[in-house]
Amino acid sequence: MATETVAKPRTSMRVHVQKFGTFLSGMIMPNIGAFIAWGFITALFIPAGFFPNAELGKLVGPMITYMLPLLIGYTGGRMVYGVRGGVVGAVATMGVIVGTDIPMFIGAMILGPLTAWIMMKLDKIWEGRVKPGFEMLIDNFSAGIVAAAMAVVGMLVVGPIVKAFSNGASAVVEFLVTNGLLPFTSIFIEPAKVLFLNNAVNHGILTPLGTQQALEQGKSILFLLEANPGPGFGILLAFSFFGKGLAKASAPGAAVIQFVGGIHEIYFPYVLMKPMTIFAAIGGGMTGIFTLVVTGAGLRSPAAPGSIIAVYASTARDSYVGVTLSVLFATTVSFLIASVVLKASKAPAEDDLDQATHRMEALKGKKSSVSAALIGEGVGASGVAVLATPIKNIVFACDAGMGSSAMGASVLRNKIKAAGFSDVKVTNSAIANLTDTYDVVITHQDLTERAKPATASAVHVSVDNFMNSPRYDEIVELVEASNTEAGTTETAPDAAAAGTAPAEAEAEEGPAGILVAESVVLNGHATTRDAAIDEAGQLLLDRGAVDSGYVDAMHEREESVSTYMGSFLAIPHGTNAAKDHIMKSAVSVIRYPNGIDWNGKEVKFVVGVAGVNNEHLHILSSIAKVFTNKAQVAQLEAATTVDEVLALFGKVNS
Repeated sequence: MATETVAKPRTSMRVHVQKFGTFLSGMIMPNIGAFIAWGFITALFIPAGFFPNAELGKLVGPMITYMLPLLIGYTGGRMVYGVRGGVVGAVATMGVIVGTDIPMFIGAMILGPLTAWIMMKLDKIWEGRVKPGFEMLIDNFSAGIVAAAMAVVGMLVVGPIVKAFSNGASAVVEFLVTNGLLPFTSIFIEPAKVLFLNNAVNHGILTPLGTQQALEQGKSILFLLEANPGPGFGILLAFSFFGKGLAKASAPGAAVIQFVGGIHEIYFPYVLMKPMTIFAAIGGGMTGIFTLVVTGAGLRSPAAPGSIIAVYASTARDSYVGVTLSVLFATTVSFLIASVVLKASKAPAEDDLDQATHRMEALKGKKSSVSAALIGEGVGASGVAVLATPIKNIVFACDAGMGSSAMGASVLRNKIKAAGFSDVKVTNSAIANLTDTYDVVITHQDLTERAKPATASAVHVSVDNFMNSPRYDEIVELVEASNTEAGTTETAPDAAAAGTAPAEAEAEEGPAGILVAESVVLNGHATTRDAAIDEAGQLLLDRGAVDSGYVDAMHEREESVSTYMGSFLAIPHGTNAAKDHIMKSAVSVIRYPNGIDWNGKEVKFVVGVAGVNNEHLHILSSIAKVFTNKAQVAQLEAATTVDEVLALFGKVNS
């Protein structure tokens, strides 16, 4: 069967570098606002600033020495092990701060997540072995001991190593600048951007070194090596004048998004469509950097996103002319080179922006948030591959195959039925149970690589929101296009409305007692994700549906892939290996009126799930229908009695 995914190695070096870059970016990007705040205070109040003020200028040193590294260390630790990891990561970061006399961003990026990982592994060792009543004592003292020990390690070991690395890297940069070689870094940076490998370079090296340089000199050229919008803008202008077809028509709008909005990824498909235009990006980048070197211009803080507005907002007081010329010359050179490439092109058949966009998404590993601006909202209309045979079998796969996948399958099943294709079977499965018999396989974006080996001939679709992912509508259009193209006839609407699809019929038959009033709590007490999982799991324990090992597996599942579904809903459940800990099917529902931070998402409803065979699918189907309806979600938020909640989920126990 045909597949729309681009074949590539399952565990290529590019994928690993992308993941590493994403992890580094995850520590830096949430704190960019703090970097910009420091930049503003520096620009305004230092002796060379716009409004010199010795008293207010005292903020500059402590902010960059303590605040920014501690924020990075906390964020990195929190990414690995929640708030507990964030706390020990921040304490350990204090060690590298005190142990050196330079801003310790790189040290924080190492020690924060490392300390959190050590804490997580140690907690696993004595998990379940602590006597009741001593849990808090053990938790607090273990965190304190680990954090203190790692702070000492940071001060005596990590700090000096990172300082030596920073000094070496700074010497290399200084050598490149002194000898006029810095522009040649574009040979690496510009292709890396198109391949989505820029985060590892930009956030791992350039931002920390640039910040250190800005502290010493008031500005840094390094902040603009990757963020200069000129090279991409020049390419898009060239396509606007000399492109063909859809590429030419869409390029002006893309140019505005890239230059003003700072979304550089929107020009990547154009480069992938015409690979020779990468030389335009390299030439423009080299010209922009050379201009900065000659004029001595730079930014005082990172420009994120890489918009011309953000660039000017971060420009040092004496650098507006140099930065302007850098962007202008980069745009001009990029435009000229790209124009020559496009005018010399003899292969108009390659001008397929849609295919290039999908190659870009395959490189990135997920759906691009701006690709619709290039190829339109409708997937089918914009040329998504129509399969050689009709789509008849779609599977939504997750680790356990009984929670997230069941909810996603229910949502998609309803959409496909509403489109008149009730003969298309939509099921859910654990990844371990997948076979190469499906037409389309849908997984969470973190699980796609695991699902591909067992289902190599299927179309693979990655989602990051189980309840209302935009990819669902694209799949419906793919079903419509492929089934119509293959000559199949749509099932009559009345048959679809009758719900005769086998998968749906199976979901509608559920035994009594899966959700009972005693398992519905209108005002949960938890304030954190892990505590909410414990609270939902305790309700399942109280029902006698699971043993304590299943609650442990719920936490294990959450650490691997989030069970956040969208629409304020999370459905924590165990791993596939934990099914032996389930005695009977049960569901618990807890409402948190004030909301809980669930890996950066707000959750107000936590549904604990334990299912034997497919007995729980009926209630999950009912829950999915409720949470895809904004009005019904609002009714759940306003409910004052348990009966109101049960009524909204329908007659789930009939």
